Amino acid sequence: MNCRICDSSDLDLAIDLNDQPWCNHFLRIEEIGTEPVYPLRVVYCQKCHTPQLDYTVPKEVMFGDHTYLSGVTRTLDEHFKHVANEVDRTFFKSLTKKRVLDIGSNDGTQLKHYQQLGYDVLGIESSKGTAEIANQAGVLTLHDFVSGELLMQLPEKFQVINASGVFFHLEDLHAITDGIRLVLDENGVFVVQFLYMKRIVENLAFDQIYHEHLLYYNLETIETLLNMHGLSMFDAYLSPIHGGSIVGFVGPIGRNEPSLRLQGLRKEEVVQQSNAYSTYNTFAEQITLLKASNREFFERAKDVEKNVYGFGAPVKGNTLLNYFEIGPEYLDCLVEKNELRRDLYSPGQYIPIVMEAELAAPPDIYYVLAWNFKEEILTNNQDLIAQGVEFYFPINPRPVLL
Repeated sequence: MNCRICDSSDLDLAIDLNDQPWCNHFLRIEEIGTEPVYPLRVVYCQKCHTPQLDYTVPKEVMFGDHTYLSGVTRTLDEHFKHVANEVDRTFFKSLTKKRVLDIGSNDGTQLKHYQQLGYDVLGIESSKGTAEIANQAGVLTLHDFVSGELLMQLPEKFQVINASGVFFHLEDLHAITDGIRLVLDENGVFVVQFLYMKRIVENLAFDQIYHEHLLYYNLETIETLLNMHGLSMFDAYLSPIHGGSIVGFVGPIGRNEPSLRLQGLRKEEVVQQSNAYSTYNTFAEQITLLKASNREFFERAKDVEKNVYGFGAPVKGNTLLNYFEIGPEYLDCLVEKNELRRDLYSPGQYIPIVMEAELAAPPDIYYVLAWNFKEEILTNNQDLIAQGVEFYFPINPRPVLL
């Protein structure tokens, strides 16, 4: 393959997480053992420094219908509310007519907050059931795969275009980036929100590597892409959401000078060699050590006959469980709130999912797969902690200093 951004063929293997099933392919009982597996490898482009997967599971497989809902988690909802308020207050407070487009809008959680601020909203969502949920909630949503062609067919331009957790999913990345530039109002802002690879490395959060995430951006690498299409990031900050994500503000090249906080983040990447191949080699070594320590944890729990449940059944948790080779011999079940995952099983390890509200009793230990919502989880479960239930975090996110 060639680099997804710069088309270079100078790619080297950085991280190999073995063959794995698509991690959002939660299984009905009759499907167990039938799910396909695919290589899960990150390669590094020696020219533009972008880490990326070298194998693409077709978007029709991954995004045609899935069980992820943005609105399930209070922390994420509050984050989206903050972003909408910040964008409106900073750029568009005085406008009486304003429109926002959300690419990969899921159940409309982000767009609801723009609606409350007086925006006309439009979402594009590839998952049929998820798009139906958004439309039923009054959030106008197109059920389609985003493409450059689709964007160019939209009849009006937008003051705000949002892409939250989707810009690293895209196969036809260049056509879509062109389309964004064309439908963005001349004074508009493209708000791009993405997992920050620098923080993934710092947190050892390798579970955020999975087949849906084709690319892993730092500022240097996403700015290379944007600049190729006449766009430039002029401001950004590091948000604590998902263990550390960038919220970036983008406009046409030359319209805005880069902010001081963006310049500071760029400098940190240079000083800490965040885009160096050697950094990813070290990361791969640390992932191997993390696997060993987590398997030791489960063996100790088994030796003293402690029962362990998984807390949450997030998509990324399946990368971790499959790479660590943790199945029902160690985890009795995965405890979820999302009704779309009721009575399903995790792909690869086949751990049953049960609804949190239907548990007869808590376990001795919760193994927290939804570690990126650590503060919310600990706050909401003080009564269980007081009863002696242990919450074990396989990934322990470092705090983001705002």
